[in-house]
Amino acid sequence: MDNSNKKYKVSDSIIFKVEEPTIEYNVEEKIYANIEDHPLFAKVIEKGLRESEQGLGISHEEMKRKTKLRYPFLK
Repeated sequence: MDNSNKKYKVSDSIIFKVEEPTIEYNVEEKIYANIEDHPLFAKVIEKGLRESEQGLGISHEEMKRKTKLRYPFLK
């Protein structure tokens, strides 16, 4: 039986929520008012700077060009 043409209504009481485990990062669960206060922020910035110094990644202009090619409807 093909159910592809039927429309199902999802109850408003059902909330789909995805939570990423904090255990893998060894960071206690805490709400930070400013992203710069988060302990992972400095690690991500340092990683990005290291990759940039190694020549990994692409320039801003190259990324803009690729984005325009892939999504021509964006301005």
